[in-house]
Amino acid sequence: MEKQHDNPFQFSLSVILLPLLFVMALWFVFAYENHFGVRFSHLGIYPRQWFGVKGILFSPFLHSDFQHLVNNSIALFILLPILRFFYREQTFVVLVFGILFSGLGTWLLGRPSYHIGASGLVYTLVSFIFFKGIFTKYYRLVALSFVIVLLYGGTVWYMFPEVDNSISWEGHLSGFLTGLAFALVLKTPQFAKPIFYEWEKPDFNPEQDPFIRNFDEKGNFNPPPKPEETIKEYFNSSMKVIYEFLGGKK
Repeated sequence: MEKQHDNPFQFSLSVILLPLLFVMALWFVFAYENHFGVRFSHLGIYPRQWFGVKGILFSPFLHSDFQHLVNNSIALFILLPILRFFYREQTFVVLVFGILFSGLGTWLLGRPSYHIGASGLVYTLVSFIFFKGIFTKYYRLVALSFVIVLLYGGTVWYMFPEVDNSISWEGHLSGFLTGLAFALVLKTPQFAKPIFYEWEKPDFNPEQDPFIRNFDEKGNFNPPPKPEETIKEYFNSSMKVIYEFLGGKK
């Protein structure tokens, strides 16, 4: 029987198309705003107000300026291909629910202002890829976790208040916690160690296997007869033994 998950890392066109299409959507919205002189910032997340809930869906596609857009685009061009290549089966769960839960966390924790940008998703991806690699203990994924530390280890400081009041540290923190939760909850069966049965091992000898020895040459169940049990003699002495019962007197 062919083993599943022998090679969990399979390159496909989606590794390139997913980040390309996603980032193109960000640039399309930004170009539309600048071309027609409109701003969609009011579609961002406004914490703890019902009219701000819609921003959970729309905020990742909105950016305040060109530098903001470039920073997130570069990060997504790096992280989304990594996610798709190494965690193919978990890609869309992390992507879709990463947007939703990081946005919800921002809506619950954020300051009373509009929060926009894909930074929450970026922090979700960074956190998930790092922690999942550590948790799986798969050597390639552990190495990938260290690469993530080298690339984005310094971003951890932007999850704390007062570091830079111009950024949404609440969105960063929400994304980081979302990625950590996904790393704990989502299963990665493609990296599980394969199970080998005794008869699959190269040194397996059917003549020595106690179960297979129960079958004859025609495949009929014919277990060999059990050896006769020997009765152990506990008293080998020829001396006469007298047992006397000493009952109590009435």
